[in-house]
Amino acid sequence: MQFTFSEEQAMAAQALRELLDDVCSGADLRALADGAAGHGTARWERLAAMGLPGALAPEAAGGMALTATDFVLLAEEAGRAALPEPLVAHAGVAVPMLAELAAAAARGNVAQALEQAAAGATIVIVADPCEPFSAGLDCARRVLAGAGPEQVGLFARDELSVSLQASLDPLQPLARVGVPAHRASLLPDQPALARALWQRARLRATAFAAAELLGLAARMVEIAVNYAGERRQFGRPIGSNQAVKHQLATVQVQLEFARPVVYAAAAMLADACTAPPESPVPALTEARIAQARLAAGAAADLAARTAIQVHGAIGYSWELDLQFYAKRAWALGVRHGERGALARRVQQLLLGGIIEPGPDRLFLN
Repeated sequence: MQFTFSEEQAMAAQALRELLDDVCSGADLRALADGAAGHGTARWERLAAMGLPGALAPEAAGGMALTATDFVLLAEEAGRAALPEPLVAHAGVAVPMLAELAAAAARGNVAQALEQAAAGATIVIVADPCEPFSAGLDCARRVLAGAGPEQVGLFARDELSVSLQASLDPLQPLARVGVPAHRASLLPDQPALARALWQRARLRATAFAAAELLGLAARMVEIAVNYAGERRQFGRPIGSNQAVKHQLATVQVQLEFARPVVYAAAAMLADACTAPPESPVPALTEARIAQARLAAGAAADLAARTAIQVHGAIGYSWELDLQFYAKRAWALGVRHGERGALARRVQQLLLGGIIEPGPDRLFLN
């Protein structure tokens, strides 16, 4: 696949990187982890001022009408910064689902909720009924949830029963969501459409999680390389050791092989989302997104383990910022598709003859 980002897409990602370097540094993450009250409010306001909460919302709702291809670089930058606020979950998953519900003339105040979400006035997340836990409930005011995959509801957070779940990542706590039994679905007579919307939300979450993992891997490589150039033993930087060089080079190679897979998955997702929501997502798109998540997850895991090894015994300690990026990578690596389940799905599609391997169809490790 021939793929090149436009100058506008690259500039948007660079602008977000500069913003997050300013407001989401390691010191900011540490302050939040130490319990600084309201620490992320100003950061979300800065993100909203850039129009990012409504990046994928239609222009009629006050959004930017971008596609998954445009958003993938932004998700990567959010991952690179280990952004605590659920920008990707809100802008990349919940807002497009709200837009699809509004287009389907769903019941309730969906159009109003979409406009508020696009403006960043309220944070909305998706609690997928097929996922055991959800992140971002500590920030969200509204939640798209359902008692099952054939139901879709829009709830205020205090309407739901929320059971907190300990997470490896201290900056994005997890929770199990319970839906009120008396609330009707926004699509009461369209269970097939509800299933299709949940599938699309799941694919968006998986693809953009892969992009976040790319950003996390790149950041951890950067931290490890800088440390290897500064830390000296026997009068020489440890980075001059061939073993250290080879370890970091191996991570970089795996990261560079994962990156085009993720970008291709975003492009295919963008194409699939131009079709009506009730249209089935092509099997190749599903497989590409699964493979992107597998490749990015493997790269981020290797980056975390290698960066910690380069740092030595202090690599996982609370004193270093590296731990925030490693914990986010490991926590995100088991959400939006467990590795074994994703691999089995790709295997099922391959062995069933639904998709064919090949560089123009599917990248395989």
